[in-house]
Amino acid sequence: MTVRLERMNTVEFRQYLSYAIKNFAEEQIKCGSWEQQGAISKATDVHKKLLPDGEKTENNHLFIIRDGEQEVGMIWLAHKTSKKGFIYDINIWEGNQGKGYGKQAMKEIELVAKKIGIKKIGLHVFGHNKVARGLYEKLGYMETNIKMEKTL
Repeated sequence: MTVRLERMNTVEFRQYLSYAIKNFAEEQIKCGSWEQQGAISKATDVHKKLLPDGEKTENNHLFIIRDGEQEVGMIWLAHKTSKKGFIYDINIWEGNQGKGYGKQAMKEIELVAKKIGIKKIGLHVFGHNKVARGLYEKLGYMETNIKMEKTL
């Protein structure tokens, strides 16, 4: 396995964005933050705000994760402050999960972050995503706060 990150082009970004909006809405519904009605609209608004200029939005680095010529996923790093970054999204496409691509992509994005002066990376993980949480813990990410709620 030879994982490398390649900047997204406009076509790849459009494909990613349609997936990302749907996926983000579904995750928000699954965790109870949003109702089904209006979720796609809310997710669209969030992405428009975060990426007003698409893949060319300043201080945002969107990559396709490749193994050789095969596209296996994507990762999005934002340069938030002079020394802090935030991973807004990482996805390993179906059929490629569980093969170590996520771990390798996270290591690669850390190298990118260091090159652009980032000293600390944050990320958000949904509580129900135990696989991702386990991966991030193995890579040295620590929980900085935990939000809990109960449906009555």
